[in-house]
Amino acid sequence: MLTDREVLSTINMLRAEHLDVRTVTMGINLFDCASTDFDVFAYKVRSKILRYAEKLVETCDAVGDRYGIPVVNKRIAVSPIGTVGASFTRDQMVAACRVLDECAKAVRVDFIGGFGALVEKGMTPGERNLIDALPEALAQTDRICSSINVGSTKAGINMDAVRLMGERILDVAEATRERDAIGCAKLVVFCNIPQDVPFMAGAYLGIGEPDVVIDVGVSGPGVVKKALERAFAAKGDYLTVTDAAEVIKHTAYKVTRVGEIIGGEVADRLGLPFGVADLSLAPTPAVGDSVGEIFQTMGLSSIGAPGTTAILAMLNDQVKKGGVFASSHVGGLSGAFIPVSEDSAIEAAARTGALTLEKLEAMTSVCSVGLDMIAIPGDTPASTISGLIADEAAIGMINGKTTAVRVIPVPGKGVGDKAVFGGLLGEASIIRVPGGDASGFVKLGGRIPAPIHSLRN
Repeated sequence: MLTDREVLSTINMLRAEHLDVRTVTMGINLFDCASTDFDVFAYKVRSKILRYAEKLVETCDAVGDRYGIPVVNKRIAVSPIGTVGASFTRDQMVAACRVLDECAKAVRVDFIGGFGALVEKGMTPGERNLIDALPEALAQTDRICSSINVGSTKAGINMDAVRLMGERILDVAEATRERDAIGCAKLVVFCNIPQDVPFMAGAYLGIGEPDVVIDVGVSGPGVVKKALERAFAAKGDYLTVTDAAEVIKHTAYKVTRVGEIIGGEVADRLGLPFGVADLSLAPTPAVGDSVGEIFQTMGLSSIGAPGTTAILAMLNDQVKKGGVFASSHVGGLSGAFIPVSEDSAIEAAARTGALTLEKLEAMTSVCSVGLDMIAIPGDTPASTISGLIADEAAIGMINGKTTAVRVIPVPGKGVGDKAVFGGLLGEASIIRVPGGDASGFVKLGGRIPAPIHSLRN
């Protein structure tokens, strides 16, 4: 472990490279707020969120100022509302979403996650009502994120839920048509969703988590890129992939250590337990804060060129190795994100055709999440979207890893047009979706059985 002096030295170095802590997320359990009386539920939710999160933003800012490492996003994750509000009607689910949005604004957090459902093996009436409420709920709110888990290695894939989500994604897109379907940017469909993700849009507080907990999401793709550039400048042609892997691992160690220190101090000041450090390399649209630029530093013309999947596998693995040594509380997704609209280099590669949807799917097998923040034509059929979800879920189910789909069908726009979401969500050129018709398969419904290696008891 780093000594106190080494920690301060590392912080000073990383501060000079514009490291930030991407998010501090407060998880809040809402199961003790459950009630068949909606007014009672709303009162309890407001009271609990405001009581615990009232000082979250100012505490994050104070800790960030102390170390000179800003906490960019302050967020809340709550218990899955599909379970907490099991007795709610569709309209009550919309109202619950508004209550959460009001709470998020009151405590000044950027997003609140957990308006979602876990339906990998079946669907309760309350969960169905939540999914049906998504278009209206996400159109009427500003800071709500939703995640729907449709598969797992243990349960298989719920194809009825997959079909339904293909339809609802189109409905959410239409409901937020005037804003380039931004509602879909806050909706993600998972397989094997972790219970402690601090990053949006997948964040929610799982069943086995504490009543209230602080999780931190570290990032640092720009720091990794600069470390690699220094190594190449020092060794030139003598630097090998093995050397680059070591650089990434050591950099991930330092970044994670700093992130855990900041997250731990936020938790201490609020009198709450510290949960996990999510090691994910999460980019932003800013130049120099890109996962995609790391591929260019490693010698590719751009992300998407032959060799991309190999580099991503190495990058993901070394981030995990360095981070696990730095923290005894690693969780969440912990890897490399490839959100197209949120990364300037990835977006540029997708716009020029160097990076295709098929290649992005292949990369899912070795990285965190999956098809993420991808703008597609607004006239894409629901069955095609469901097919994409099923393919990603299958990769996650068979490989025992997390995969997800966050695609944005932009109404009225086609391939080559641009969708603009703003802020961390960035912008994206609409890319081609593979041809073919999946409607017959999607219409079958039922459940894809869990793989044989799920039987580990």
